Amino acid sequence: MTPQAALIELLGRIGARLGEYVTVSTEELNQWPAAAVSALKSQGLLLKARPAKSVICDGCEQDCSMPVQTVTRANGSVTSFVVCDKRSDTNRVPVPAARLALWRCDAQAVCGFVASSLGLQPSTVQASEAGLLPIGMARGNKRTQMLCLRIHGPLALVVGADAMPLTDVIGFGNGSFTLDQAVIRQMVDAATTADPRHTPSTAKREARKIDTQAMYATWQKAYRALLKKSPGKSDVWYSQQIAKADKVHVRDPSTIKKHMKS
Repeated sequence: MTPQAALIELLGRIGARLGEYVTVSTEELNQWPAAAVSALKSQGLLLKARPAKSVICDGCEQDCSMPVQTVTRANGSVTSFVVCDKRSDTNRVPVPAARLALWRCDAQAVCGFVASSLGLQPSTVQASEAGLLPIGMARGNKRTQMLCLRIHGPLALVVGADAMPLTDVIGFGNGSFTLDQAVIRQMVDAATTADPRHTPSTAKREARKIDTQAMYATWQKAYRALLKKSPGKSDVWYSQQIAKADKVHVRDPSTIKKHMKS
């Protein structure tokens, strides 16, 4: 199994459950490429889940699925086991903690991965249709449009009325999963906005929101630099200096003063 195949397998399970969370045991992850597992965890695609409540008992050859019982001793140590009810020569069968460890992933985690990989500001727009989750405003070379994740069936990226299987743009390199940004930019430029869920007005509002947040971040960075260079000045003085220096965002110092502190 390659790292890409591991992620494709995980995405396939989420699609089969219509975006609901899936769990993967540590035992199964031990059979996946170590580099893939490390990347899945570090990139937020695998999050720690609650321990398993049942396991396949390995006390004999019958491989029964049994509920796990856990006992906490007075010294704080924890012991987990299953109680065999099939054989007279077997009672408690110990279960190592590693066998109970589970990891989870769901459609929201996938949206976060896509947004992070593409450098998008996560969308605050509510889903307008079941099975379609807004990810964020994606920029092409010519236009900006809302990028969504379709979760009914195989996971797919959606822009306007166009869709592309997410697995088609997945890559792996230097220990991390990546997305083909060039292909996604082409998709953004080529997609129509005929779908009423993604009207130009919605796209423009999201784009303006992103631009405003970037403007505030610029002021906040400038304020921190001035504070370090010239400490002890008034907020009015700092806002005036930022207003003079910022030739891109022409704003009144009073406006800058309201937003220059993060």
